[in-house]
This record gives sequence, structure tokens and C-alpha cells, in this order.
Amino acid sequence: MAEFKTILFSIENNVCTITLNRPDAYNAFNEELTTELQDALKSAENDATIRCVVLTGAGKAFCSGQDLKDAPTGGGKRSLADSLKRRYNPIIRRIRNMPKPVIGSLNGVVAGAGCGVAFACDYRLAAEHVKFVEAFINIALVPDSGALYTVFQSLGYAKAFEWAALGEPILAAQAEHVGLINKCVPATNLESETKAAASRFAQGPTKTYGLVKRMLSRFETRSFDSALDYEVWMQQLAGTGNDYSEGVKAFIEKRSPRFTGT
Repeated sequence: MAEFKTILFSIENNVCTITLNRPDAYNAFNEELTTELQDALKSAENDATIRCVVLTGAGKAFCSGQDLKDAPTGGGKRSLADSLKRRYNPIIRRIRNMPKPVIGSLNGVVAGAGCGVAFACDYRLAAEHVKFVEAFINIALVPDSGALYTVFQSLGYAKAFEWAALGEPILAAQAEHVGLINKCVPATNLESETKAAASRFAQGPTKTYGLVKRMLSRFETRSFDSALDYEVWMQQLAGTGNDYSEGVKAFIEKRSPRFTGT
């Protein structure tokens, strides 16, 4: 395992917790942090003992987006296209494509690319004081890292345009109401709620969670008819797993299943 400087990486009870750890900068993304986060997510995906991943932030923020003070390597003007292709989009894709559940435990402000990372998570918990902010418009840029796509899906055109064009925050309670997050909880309960959710996922049928993620990603761009065809394939794959056999056996024996994630 590589030593990380800008994140904390821990594993306990089949749950991997990745903590963005630049609290003095509100966990803003610099070159090092985006590189290490990609590496950490890859390690979590490849470790068969890890059955659930938690993403959170140290200090008062989850992530405040790109660190505008972080100068490009070699000086000069930053290529925004390069930053997205090389640094941010791989993070979003790795979270979305990871064949195990990823929980976003959102402890503080979520801004800029931090919104994209938060919304890429499969299960999103936010402390009640959290705000989701896209202030790109203040520097004449558009939202990126997939955030506007997710907001458009949940809020529709008019509200998504308002969020992007006016830069007004979405409060955690509002985000829960419109389906951007799963749960808005008191800050004092965030850790316990996160642990409970992570424990449940870590004891569940990991392979099947991965198939559900694949199905949902495909449904975003496919017709209902093609979704039915895709379900056939996914269900056949799910039925080849050991957890399916255990689930049926437990049902017949009237007990709780003991899933192994295989």
C-alpha cells in the first residue's frame, strides 16, 4: 500500500474509509490530492476484502473543489480540458464503475468538483448544515465532473439552470427532498449513520450491488425495452453467485443470510 500525503486510508470490518485530508484548504483538490484519490480508489476496488467504500473529508469541509492556488506543473496557464480528462473524470468514472457500494459521508461544504465526487457516490449522507455550491459562474466557467448532469436528472432543466447560472447553494434538507442525497442527518449523527450504512453494505451481496450499479448506469441512456433485455443478462449473472445460493437457503431455513460478497 502506497503512503498517502493528502488522504487518510483505513480498512476496518471490510469497509475502506478514504478521507480527503487537506483541512486547512477545505480539502480543495490540488494535483497531488486528485492523483492520490485515483490511486486510493483503485486500491479499494482491487482489494477483495473491501466490500464497501466510504468517502469523507477531514475538518469542516467535504471538498471545496479545485484549489485555485495550485499552480500547474511547469508553470503557465492550466489546461482545463487536461484537468478534467486526466484528473477529475477518472475519479468520477472509478466511483461510478466500482463493483461495490461507495458511500459519500458529506461532513461539510461540498463545492465545485466536490459536488461531482459527492454525486458520483451510490449512497449519500449529509450533515444538515451542508451546502452544495457550484460557483463556477463566478469565474465564468460551467459546472463539471458530472455534477450538473446529476442535478438536471433530479431537479429538471429550470432548477438545474438556476443552480448553475446563479450559484445559489442547495441545502442538505432540500437535496434530500429532491433526491440528490439519500439522507440529511444531524451533524452529531453523521458518523454513526455512516457506520450503520457501511456495515450493512459490507455484509451484503457485494457482487449483486455491482450489477445494480451497472444496470442503473445503463438505464440512464437506454430505452425501457432495452432495459428489460439488459435485466435478463444481469439477473443471470447474479444467479451464478454464491450469495444467491446462500440467500435462497437462508429464506427456506427462515434465518438471516450470511453473504460473503461472492
